[in-house]
Amino acid sequence: MRIPLAYGKTMIEFEFEPQKFEILGVEKALEPLSDHEIGERLDSPIGMNLETMVKPGETFLIVVPDATRNVGCGQIVNLLVRRLIANGTMPFDINIIFATGIHRKVTTREKQEILTPFIVQRIKTIDHDAKDLMQFTNFGETTGGIPIELNRNLAKFDHVIAIGGINFHYFAGFTGGRKLICPGLASSRTISETHKLAFDFEKKDRKNGVEVGRLSGNPVHQGFIEVVEKLPPTFLINAFVNNDGAIIDLFCGDWKESHEQACEVYRENHTIRIPEKRDVVIVSCGGNPYDLNMIQAHKALEMASHGCKDGGKIIFLAECENGLGHEDFIDWFGADNSAGIAERLCQNYQVNGQTAWSLSKKSENFDIEILTVLPVEQVEKMGLRKIESLERSFNNVRDLRGFIVPFGAKFKIETGD
Repeated sequence: MRIPLAYGKTMIEFEFEPQKFEILGVEKALEPLSDHEIGERLDSPIGMNLETMVKPGETFLIVVPDATRNVGCGQIVNLLVRRLIANGTMPFDINIIFATGIHRKVTTREKQEILTPFIVQRIKTIDHDAKDLMQFTNFGETTGGIPIELNRNLAKFDHVIAIGGINFHYFAGFTGGRKLICPGLASSRTISETHKLAFDFEKKDRKNGVEVGRLSGNPVHQGFIEVVEKLPPTFLINAFVNNDGAIIDLFCGDWKESHEQACEVYRENHTIRIPEKRDVVIVSCGGNPYDLNMIQAHKALEMASHGCKDGGKIIFLAECENGLGHEDFIDWFGADNSAGIAERLCQNYQVNGQTAWSLSKKSENFDIEILTVLPVEQVEKMGLRKIESLERSFNNVRDLRGFIVPFGAKFKIETGD
């Protein structure tokens, strides 16, 4: 059998024997939602009604993700802006802000790809910088003492509408929802302190309750919620997109209730249960933007690791066109092993250090080969082995039993009935 595996913005045709390798995580072929169907969802929000709350002359801030997320923003924002204008809002009373968190600034080309050129030309956009102290207002502290420092634009507008997408997240449980505000529009200090909730400094391991696909009892999710409760969005939109980036489902309404419902539906449709782990897992992130950089690509590697036997081989497709994702990421691998990175985290916690620790744990537990454009020096420093050909690497394991995961960033693998 042959299967196309996404690599960046291209596809790699891959041939395998179905008796030896099983494909995990093929999404149902659903028709994209039309503008009319999205409009119907907006007419029937969960837990509230936006238009009964909105009055002519009020101002709006629309929060959207950066280029590391693909949530169908262009279609949603176009429909939303037209809807607001038809309801009496003037275009100059609408601003759009990019929830970049600690990611880099969104480029002009990326703004057009995320929002469409039509919107970029007509609606003012705002860039968020987590390190620019002048952008933030302090709204107190969480019960755990975390400073609540959020972009001051969240308080300048009458209404905040956040647009995100649902996917699994390896320690926050799920993306979307509250993450548009925290970490999306939080200061670097607030982001660091909330992410720190994922790490147990006594055990030097992941904290209890922190796992893929879990919200209840997850301390990171609870930390995000407590921050956002100080300045919650008026309205939330969360989309599911297919492999082409088209919207196939949409949940909107109350920022907590609609997000929780969306996550539950996503969990039911994107959890794969296997009877046992296998010797080999071949995993693609699902292409761009899931493999835009190594920090993003690692999420697919996390998923794949749950289907591979200890000591087994993972063949990992992650182009990483934009490099590692953060300039200091590679420095964490100066430690001898994951235990050394854990010690550094205890001394001076940083968000990207926890991702480096998680990646290092996997490189110690599995034989990981990666097809990527990253320099071989960086790949080897991370404990991985760079390959030049998927077929050549596969020839060494084709007689073993394994799994092929075409969209590693989108599916959770569980062992058991």
